[in-house]
Amino acid sequence: MANPQVLVRPMQLHDEVAWRRLWAAYLDFYGVTVPPEATERTWASILEPAAPVLGRAAVLESAAVGFAICIVHGGTWSVRPICYLEDLFVDPTARGAGVGRALLDDLVALGHREGWGSLYWHTRADNARARRLYDRYARADDFVRYRLALSSKVVDQGQDPRDRV
Repeated sequence: MANPQVLVRPMQLHDEVAWRRLWAAYLDFYGVTVPPEATERTWASILEPAAPVLGRAAVLESAAVGFAICIVHGGTWSVRPICYLEDLFVDPTARGAGVGRALLDDLVALGHREGWGSLYWHTRADNARARRLYDRYARADDFVRYRLALSSKVVDQGQDPRDRV
C-alpha cells in the first residue's frame, strides 16, 4: 500500500536541486554517466508544458525523495496515447516507505484521467526489489529489448557501453 503521507505532484522549478541530487544517485545506481547536456535537456523538458516528457516528484515530510520521468507518445497499435515510464528512482533512505508505490499509483491514476491506452516500463533483470513492486502491477512480458547506438560519439559521452556495435 502506498504511504498516504507521500505526496506525488508534477515537478516544479523549485525541485531542481533535489531532482539533480536524486538524478545523480539514480545514474550512480545504474553505474552510468550521461553528458551534462543530456541532464540539462531532461530537466528543461520536464518543465516544458509542450514537451512529451512529464516529471513527477514524490515528497515525504516536505522533502523530494523520489521521481518518475515519463514520455507520452502515440503508437501504431492504439489510438490512445501510450506512456513510457523511462526513469523511476527512490532515495535509498526512503525505500520501504511506499514511495515507489505512490509514484506508480499516481501514474496509473494520471493515465486514467488523461486517457492513456497503456503504461509500460522496463528494469534490469537483477533489480529484484523493483521487480517485486512492479510485479504487483503487471507481469513482465516475453519481449527482448535491443539497443543500437547510432553514433560512437554518443557512446564516448557516457552512453551505456552495451550499446556499442
